[in-house]
This record gives sequence, structure tokens and C-alpha cells, in this order.
Amino acid sequence: MNAGLGQTAFMATMNHDEREAFLRDVRIGVIGIEDPGRGPLTVPIWYSYEDDGHIRVLMSPKSKKAVLIDAAGRFSLCAQSEALPYKYVMVEGPVVETVDCDIELHARPMARRYLGEEMGDEYVAGGNDSTSIALTMKPERWYSVDYGKTAADD
Repeated sequence: MNAGLGQTAFMATMNHDEREAFLRDVRIGVIGIEDPGRGPLTVPIWYSYEDDGHIRVLMSPKSKKAVLIDAAGRFSLCAQSEALPYKYVMVEGPVVETVDCDIELHARPMARRYLGEEMGDEYVAGGNDSTSIALTMKPERWYSVDYGKTAADD
């Protein structure tokens, strides 16, 4: 009997090193934030996975995202591959630091990560992220799936 993609025979989690490598690759994340009385706010976002194992995101301090994160004190982030074999990593944890966005420390590296050096520098020169904040999350919970592995590969 053949197992379908939705059955655990074809699903396996990623180990620590695989999860970190996956998050370091350039992917659009989807941030999830508690929104009391509603479903969580989930929107696409640029992110970076830092050498210390933390997730960093940038946003306007007046955005709905920032207001909800300030109230909740935490958020989740999911990054996925959109080509076979499908994979995803989801992390959830508290915000451990919120600072004004520093152009050279935060904004330029993030813009270059997603747009490349030339377009990233143009993005920053256009004043984007000049009033943003940088939020750093310490992952406490990890969920991952790699459909290219079987459960026996774990």
C-alpha cells in the first residue's frame, strides 16, 4: 500500500543544522502575531536568521504588526520552500530586543539579503526603513518538515 504525501511515512523533521541552514537561505517569511478576538495576524515579511540563533524583523513602529507584537510580547515566523520537495520551518518565541533600526546594522544588510547589493543600496537610499524598528525574537519552539526525507531519515 502506498502512503500519500499527507501521511507520516513521507514526512520527517529537520535536525538543528538543517533548520538553521534553511532559515539562513533567502526566503520570504510569514509572521504570525496574536490578535485578540480574531485569528492571528499573518503577513509576509523579510527576516534574517542571526549568528546567535535569533530571528530579526524590521517594521514601522506604528504598524499593526508592531502594535500587536508589543502587546503579545512574541510572534511566530514560518519560512517555506515553494518547490518540490516541500519544506518548512516555523519558529515561535518572545521578543528579546526592540531597537531603532540602524541603517548600516539592520536595514542595509536586510535589503541586500533580499534585493542584492545594488538594488538593496537603492532601497536604503530611498529612505526605506529610516523610521523602522528592529525586533529580535529568541526561538523557543521549532516545527519543521522536509518532505524530501522519510521518517526513517530522522
